[in-house]
Amino acid sequence: MKYVALLRGINVGGHNKIKMKDLQKLLIDRGLTDVQTYIQSGNIVCTSDTLDEAEVADLIHDAIEEKYGYNIPVVVRDAADFLSILTRNRYLELEDDPKKTHVVFLLEQPADIPTANLDYTLSPPDQFYLDGREIFLHTPNGLARTKLTNAYFDRTLKTISTARNWRTLQKIAEMLN
Repeated sequence: MKYVALLRGINVGGHNKIKMKDLQKLLIDRGLTDVQTYIQSGNIVCTSDTLDEAEVADLIHDAIEEKYGYNIPVVVRDAADFLSILTRNRYLELEDDPKKTHVVFLLEQPADIPTANLDYTLSPPDQFYLDGREIFLHTPNGLARTKLTNAYFDRTLKTISTARNWRTLQKIAEMLN
């Protein structure tokens, strides 16, 4: 089974530095195969014949914590789930700049009560919608200016999130083929 693993909070502002070549070798040494990375922000495509999503996430998390001492959240999707995301983004009709369309990946699907707490008017003109374990996000003024941050979604939905822009998602999808 092929998986996409998205790490949160590495190589950002000089913190939690990990070279992708070193990470790739570490994960191969831990038993993952066909390990590829994309850019320095922690995007991994890998294969495992024996592990499920949660086990892949745990393996990556534990390997990083043991080698580097970093407690890095890891969100994993299998290839089919990841590729389905490319067909579910209704903001592509509004925006042709892939830097202004994002997907926020949630570690787990939130409960109904926390989703009722989402404030869809928090950061105009930004828009978002929740679809399963993903939040599709449109930020016309850029991600740096939105109030719809990982911290907001983590706190409101009581889970862990990590975001990627549309261009990055397209590159990862190419790696899956």
